[in-house]
Amino acid sequence: MGKKPVITAAEAAMLVQDGMTFTTSGFVASAMPEAINKALEKRFVETGSPKNLTLYYAAAQGNRDGSGADHFAHEGMLKRVIGGHYNMVPELGKMIIADKLEAYNLPQGTLSQLYRDIAGHRLGTLTHVGLNTFADPRIEGGKLNSVTTEDIVEVVEVLGQEKLLYKAQSFDVGFIRGTYADENGNVTLEHECCTLESTSIAQAVKNCGGKVVVQVEKVVQVGDLDPKLVKIPGIYVDAIVVCEDKADHAQCVGCEYDGSMSGDYHIPLGSLEYPPMSAKKIIGRRAAMDLQPDQVVNLGIGIPEYISMVANEEGIGDYMTLTVESGPIGGVPQGGPKFGGSVNAEAIMDQPYQFDFYDGGGLDLAFLGLAQADKDGNINVSKFGPRIAGCGGFVNITQNAKKVAFCGTFTAGGLKTKVEDGKLIITQEGKERKFIETVEQITFSGVYANKTGQSVKYITERAVFELRNDGVYLIEVAPGIDVQTQVIDLMGFAPKTDAGGPKLMDACIFADGLMGLK
Repeated sequence: MGKKPVITAAEAAMLVQDGMTFTTSGFVASAMPEAINKALEKRFVETGSPKNLTLYYAAAQGNRDGSGADHFAHEGMLKRVIGGHYNMVPELGKMIIADKLEAYNLPQGTLSQLYRDIAGHRLGTLTHVGLNTFADPRIEGGKLNSVTTEDIVEVVEVLGQEKLLYKAQSFDVGFIRGTYADENGNVTLEHECCTLESTSIAQAVKNCGGKVVVQVEKVVQVGDLDPKLVKIPGIYVDAIVVCEDKADHAQCVGCEYDGSMSGDYHIPLGSLEYPPMSAKKIIGRRAAMDLQPDQVVNLGIGIPEYISMVANEEGIGDYMTLTVESGPIGGVPQGGPKFGGSVNAEAIMDQPYQFDFYDGGGLDLAFLGLAQADKDGNINVSKFGPRIAGCGGFVNITQNAKKVAFCGTFTAGGLKTKVEDGKLIITQEGKERKFIETVEQITFSGVYANKTGQSVKYITERAVFELRNDGVYLIEVAPGIDVQTQVIDLMGFAPKTDAGGPKLMDACIFADGLMGLK
């Protein structure tokens, strides 16, 4: 096959010329080729080139500290960005809001799968994912500002079924992160906490006639690598960059290497500390009541993490196998800059395969966050006024899980609560209402959920709602809460109720000690 050139990060950056389309690997603060990203930024700042680039990436890439895609947040450097999530790249988000470049936000899982279709020279990815959400071109088409006008998603009918076609792109350069490369360019990823779509990126860029560069820790002799561990064969690779600064090749930005997240070893989890009673724990307790043995579950960031804590406290942690969209199955999902990795995972899949499983209904239950909900059961977690968060894997996960529960406090911005004598007391109401007449952006479609017969709940500390064909129903209320003044009057719409009104949430949720779920 022949040896592959080992080049510097600066030389890799020179491969990107004005007007090109490039793509990078990464998931939040993991698996980003930071040495190359920095070199490309440095070149533009010093020379004004390369300019008018198109950037494509699947998952969030950054840590809100200038890393990842925020290296390219310079006016004139990008003309277009297509990404799955923007909350971790605030500078890029500001440029999008200011109409400094064209920008699209599309479902993360679908963007990761699109690499495979690009590699196979197919027209794009054909899927139901995103129907009736903001990704649907009849609503927004994933466009994030007024200067973004081209439709890159199309509604098509195939065999009598309505689908979305996410159109194929063409790549000139791909920058990927690996662990070791041999002299022929074969690359392993054994120190990464997730393998993502690295293989598919390399295939896609190579079959577009582009250049593939992989940033690694070290180059070893041919024959030193276990072929079963090679995720990027040398036939896909054009050059290797050996990262000189360990900080630019950290497993997760700012974190020490943790072999328990890459399968090097397992660690004893020890005795877990369980959170005290709070609004968040109440939500976690109510949600945990819906767990059944042998379920495959996805937990979102934030309040849904309390569900795992409660389940372990109650001795039913083994009722569920937790999965993360980046690829880990089993173990304990991590948060913060380590989000995307799991300690003591049983398997680590490539991200597109994980989303194949999700899209096909493989998840029994998903617990995701609740930022805004409306009268039609729609949820918005992706765009709020001048702030772009992005959907990430939310659309794929929530649209396809057999059951989904959106978990969050009833109001936000200063909410304070306490529990006395088995009753919930609101000591200070939140300033922001979450249940409004119409959400700002449809990240989850209640209309589509009803079409597919999906089970949908909205769980808060004081009330539980359920989506039915004729609207959103208030089905449970916490003891101590006045339904009219502390629930309905604080909503932008009037929920429906069954005859006799909502029932009380189970008293065990608000009692001291264990709930007895086991």
